[in-house]
Amino acid sequence: MKLLITGGAGFLGARLARRLLASGVLDGRAIDRLVLADLAAPADDLRSDPRVEVRVGTVLALAKALGEERFDGVFHLASAVSSECEANFELGMQSNLDSTRALLDALRAAGNVPKLVFSSSVAVFGSDPALPLPAVVRDDTLPTPQSSYGVQKFICEQLVADYTRKGFIDGRTARLMTVSVRPGRPNGAASSFLSGIIREPLAGLEAVCPVSPETEVALASPANTVAGLIAVFEAGRDAFGGRTALSLPALTVRVQDMLDALEKVGGSAARARVRFVPDPAIARIVGGWPARFESRRTAALGLTADANFESIVEQYLRESR
Repeated sequence: MKLLITGGAGFLGARLARRLLASGVLDGRAIDRLVLADLAAPADDLRSDPRVEVRVGTVLALAKALGEERFDGVFHLASAVSSECEANFELGMQSNLDSTRALLDALRAAGNVPKLVFSSSVAVFGSDPALPLPAVVRDDTLPTPQSSYGVQKFICEQLVADYTRKGFIDGRTARLMTVSVRPGRPNGAASSFLSGIIREPLAGLEAVCPVSPETEVALASPANTVAGLIAVFEAGRDAFGGRTALSLPALTVRVQDMLDALEKVGGSAARARVRFVPDPAIARIVGGWPARFESRRTAALGLTADANFESIVEQYLRESR
């Protein structure tokens, strides 16, 4: 089996790659080659695996050549993030919409109908004056994105669905929750602080929280997110349930609950390193995302949310050590 991960050097892409390489099998087939495409080369441990090949560049620039490689499976994770897309419209359109269409057209031209998982986002949901966001997002909730990033992701969901309907690919879309706790440095996502208010204090650094402690968010651990992507790939067409995007499991927590877990695991000194400095722009974006999900389709695939946020913090500590 020959696989492609776009965004393969990024946090989730690299984690997915390690999980696949460790297993050696996906959907009952041995993984012979794993191509990681990204703006930068992946970490040394990935490059040293003889099954791994690296393609450096934007998806838009690499798409035609990637299609000619005829992959059996694709995880399309590469994306510009929420605040970047809001601040730079052209960047979002090129990195998200244009790149996805170019990749889909390249896969279509190859003619071998690969299985593809597209990583979308809960940012496709929002509250529209004509259609307010319900308290709980269910399988039949209509997406009404309120940001450029959300619009781009929703358009790409529809492209994946239509290319699947036409028989060009076997596509399925997974809507990812905010992933916390991410290692490394903050990125341009509006949700970046949801990792920063845990990661930085545990490292002895100050962190700023731009939203109210009562703000509710939908989160998933890195491990649960990767498990969800693999389950969506391995699901049969009937088990996935049509061509509409599926929301991965969500743990609903308040920011205050996150800080309580931080204090329980890291101590009062870690909690004291978090300061509240309101940022209306971030609060508007994050506050417009849904925090509560209920999905029979997700449950039917055997996927469940993380048990609690404390376990997520403990997972981060184990892995960072």
